[in-house]
Amino acid sequence: MSDIVELDPEDKKIITLARSARARNGVPEGAAVRDETGRTYVAGTVALESLRLSALQTAVAMAVASGAKSLEAAAVVSEAGEPAEADLAAVRDLGGAGTPVLLAGPDGVLKVSVEAR
Repeated sequence: MSDIVELDPEDKKIITLARSARARNGVPEGAAVRDETGRTYVAGTVALESLRLSALQTAVAMAVASGAKSLEAAAVVSEAGEPAEADLAAVRDLGGAGTPVLLAGPDGVLKVSVEAR
């Protein structure tokens, strides 16, 4: 994992979208992904009795359901110290190994940037 000093505007945008989803829905995590065309998909944690998905898994599923063929980047806003392995796997499945995954705290400050593996 490595810290990023300066994010490009598109990466800042998906962190802001993820943060907004978390706050708006009152869920533990918010996430956003950007597909190969630049479209974004935003989601929060899904915690139903019969279905449990992290925010990032939900955002990836929304992208797939909308016809995305790949991902350029993903962001999750969480209290966690690092992205969950299941989240990295979901991003890798659609975006491929090496797709950047940005993890920010609830304040929107980037904690770490890793590549999906």
